Amino acid sequence: MSEFSPCLDCGACCSTFRVSFYWGESDSAPGGVVPDRLIEQVTPHMSCMQGTNQPQPRCVALMGDVGSAVRCSIYENRSSTCREFPFHGENGLESPDCQRARALHGLPPLPSNPRGPGQAPPVAA
Repeated sequence: MSEFSPCLDCGACCSTFRVSFYWGESDSAPGGVVPDRLIEQVTPHMSCMQGTNQPQPRCVALMGDVGSAVRCSIYENRSSTCREFPFHGENGLESPDCQRARALHGLPPLPSNPRGPGQAPPVAA
């Protein structure tokens, strides 16, 4: 069953921000899952997804067109940064970074709580 997630037709965050994370999340480290072939080293202890450390970032794992149908090609193996980035209205909370990324790509803002008070929209698993 497919559940509502504005991320499935957005992808703005993946094309706005540098996706940095601790190098130990790389699959070349014990317990790491992020494919090493898709990351670059930023500092001795931090890595980022290829393509996101650019003046016009776009994560190498993002498939599709921003604002249309998008998906992450490594969704099950994405970094903690991606796992923890909330869309605006998720769990009834504001996300100024999500709204800013959407605006930079010409996408309309998301409502704070599209399902009503106390009802956060479900996310795709």
